[in-house]
Amino acid sequence: MSQPTTAPSDTDVHTATLEVPGAVLTYDVRPGTGDDVPLFLFASPMPAAGLAALAAHVGDRTVITYDPRGSARSTRPDPTAPSTPDDHAGDLHRIIAAVTDGPVDVFASSGGAVNALALVTAHPEQVRTLVAHEPPLARMLPDRDAALAACTAVADAYQQDGFGAGMARFITLVMRRGPIGADVFDPAPDPAAFGLPTTDDGSRDDVLLGQNLRAGTAYQPDLAALRAAATRIVVAVGAESEGEFAARAGVALAELLGVPVVTVPSHHVGFSEGGGGAPAGDPPAFAAALRTVLAG
Repeated sequence: MSQPTTAPSDTDVHTATLEVPGAVLTYDVRPGTGDDVPLFLFASPMPAAGLAALAAHVGDRTVITYDPRGSARSTRPDPTAPSTPDDHAGDLHRIIAAVTDGPVDVFASSGGAVNALALVTAHPEQVRTLVAHEPPLARMLPDRDAALAACTAVADAYQQDGFGAGMARFITLVMRRGPIGADVFDPAPDPAAFGLPTTDDGSRDDVLLGQNLRAGTAYQPDLAALRAAATRIVVAVGAESEGEFAARAGVALAELLGVPVVTVPSHHVGFSEGGGGAPAGDPPAFAAALRTVLAG
């Protein structure tokens, strides 16, 4: 297996925009030194900048990254309107078609992994291998009713009391290990304990809490279509994520699809350098593990 090469400089990155139904997307293409199919890296709602550290360690591949609709450079006429995994899948389909006539390999994390499953369902010919990292699919869990109710409670808290209240519940939920019970928010988490604002600024355009959370966590993958797809699907979970919502859902999904589960370094955002309240991961080790998985 070839080894990582030096990543292209910022001046080598080609940035373009693409108008799609309901949004204008911004995506980046980093040319690679090899001739393998492009590698599309994305999460949701994390923008392309969050994947930069991972992209830097796969320089032998042409790498595509993008900002999901409503995030960072990708704009929407109505920033408060919800987005569904099918909406995002349509965006991914159009970006791939704009970059290449052939298939790509995909590493997709969190909400991005949910959207990637929708992409493979609709356009399996565009994805050779999908590495789905910790997709937070509440319906995959044995405690699905409580998980769905908790996700609804997060979104409701955001709509009623603002960002701090919603995000405090979101962090509490995603960091919980083991089954989710009706007491997950009892007592209600204090935003100040997480360094979050305790007052409501009135805005309701947060991409995660306002646009993607409800539809993404409640998404029901078409298991039959995914099993029938020519796409090779692998589920990845972080070594430090055992028992957490997204990791548990990923393992359950893999069991239902009959596909492998691989353990990759670090935690839910282990491919990033951290920042913005997220802990630092281990991008070099994560990239090495990803390269091994993609090599089959």
